Amino acid sequence: MFGVLGASGFDIETRNHAKAILGGDFAEEIEGLVTALLSFRIPSREIIKSGGGQAASTMRLRDALYAQGWHKHEFIVRTIVDGVEREATTHEVDHVKRCSNGTLALEIEWNNKDPFFDRDLENFQRLHAQGAISLGVLVTRGAALQVHMTRIVVSAIRSEGILSATELEAWGMKERTARQTKNLNALLEKQVPFADAFAQSFVADKYGAATTHWAKLDDRIKRGVGNPCPLLLIGLPLASVGDYSAANEELYE
Repeated sequence: MFGVLGASGFDIETRNHAKAILGGDFAEEIEGLVTALLSFRIPSREIIKSGGGQAASTMRLRDALYAQGWHKHEFIVRTIVDGVEREATTHEVDHVKRCSNGTLALEIEWNNKDPFFDRDLENFQRLHAQGAISLGVLVTRGAALQVHMTRIVVSAIRSEGILSATELEAWGMKERTARQTKNLNALLEKQVPFADAFAQSFVADKYGAATTHWAKLDDRIKRGVGNPCPLLLIGLPLASVGDYSAANEELYE
């Protein structure tokens, strides 16, 4: 079921019998999800221009899921005692797929602060305990993609022939903050080439260790966050960056 994703470089993990549940009750829905994931591509330029969770590329993935019926939904859980509502909590999930055999919930964390993983997994846990969902799915940057992020940015900047912050802004990069500019200038003063200096400071700032990526998700899963909800965890591969190849690494050396 997930072999084609693994062969394409995706990180895949399942927890709490998720694989059996998906294969038995949601095979058609997962086939559609796999198709959307295999089609997902993000140009390196968009990695540089936008770091947040609503980047153009992730919106394309979201739109593909919306087209398959994975709609945003706000779950409302009410506690009623003797006909009187005592408490109500809400849980908004970006992608919910209602099926004949149950309900699937999916979140994409392309680039948020890593505590968003706790929020998502704990939401899945609560919704599963209430019988509102059958299984939770989390999609984030995969391990190889995270490791190569600096090299991806170096390759993109060099391929565009950008040699200064002014040229970078003309290319479409938003204006940097004073702190970001200071960090970049500190590297340039050490005679680090512009592409390398920008990539190091940019990736550390926008895609650093404290953001949502596979290692941070894996850490939470190993600690049992989200249990006992069945979980499917997906890390987007390096191949998702359509205009980058590991063969370009000599540009980084």
